[in-house]
Amino acid sequence: MPTESTEPGVHELLDRGELTLVGRIVQASNATLVCDAVTDGRSVRCVYKPIRGERPLWDFPEGTLAGRELASYLISEALGWGVIPRTILRDGPFGPGMVQRWIDTRDRRPESGDQPDLVDICPPDEVPTGWLEVLRAQDSEGSEVALIHADDPRLRRVAVLDVLLNNADRKGGHALEGVDGSVYGVDHGICLHTEHKLRTVLWGWAGESIGDDLLADIAALADRLDSAGSLRDELSAHITAREIDAVQARARELLSAPVMPHPVGARTIPWPAF
Repeated sequence: MPTESTEPGVHELLDRGELTLVGRIVQASNATLVCDAVTDGRSVRCVYKPIRGERPLWDFPEGTLAGRELASYLISEALGWGVIPRTILRDGPFGPGMVQRWIDTRDRRPESGDQPDLVDICPPDEVPTGWLEVLRAQDSEGSEVALIHADDPRLRRVAVLDVLLNNADRKGGHALEGVDGSVYGVDHGICLHTEHKLRTVLWGWAGESIGDDLLADIAALADRLDSAGSLRDELSAHITAREIDAVQARARELLSAPVMPHPVGARTIPWPAF
């Protein structure tokens, strides 16, 4: 299983370090700030999303986006997959919000002959071995391009987690290959709805079987959500009881039909895709 770095003091720094603003991710639709959490001359980089900077969503009226990010992290941890970086709720320069450890990513350079990104676009006749084509479209100049993603078990685990979370916004830029060799998923503010809302760029495995190793973890998660307990209690602080029940129902559905779902409906890929 992939595990997030647990070098001494990292969690304590995230939990208690003073958040010093470094910059802002301007492409984000909600306030998304890059900070250093600093204590006694030590620091760890993180993403800070203050609740006061969230834009209300009519179809996600319950709770906060920050709470949904934390609930998603708790589910990832309960599965033992380590897919979502360490995530907490805490106070910051602009009030309470989500704080998540920053992931340093591998720098791929196409000009040096390196492979494409985990999720990328390329001419349809140049899809490399080990990548799956999701769809074809036209670029701004009218040329045909293919949306592709790596056929990588690390990324596949992210895709399975998205099914459980009912992720409505898995863009290509939300799947990160860390320098530590793990693949992480970030930005889970619009997850965990009771209605089907799965929108993702990771459709390349549609109809394929889910591995027994992942199914064993999913079964354990479903069992932990069967009755009142620490996980259900933790989740109930951030999402509704019906949303928790929906997570369990999605887990049971995967166990009864252990294949990756096919796209359903007109809106199955987020826009923009990156």
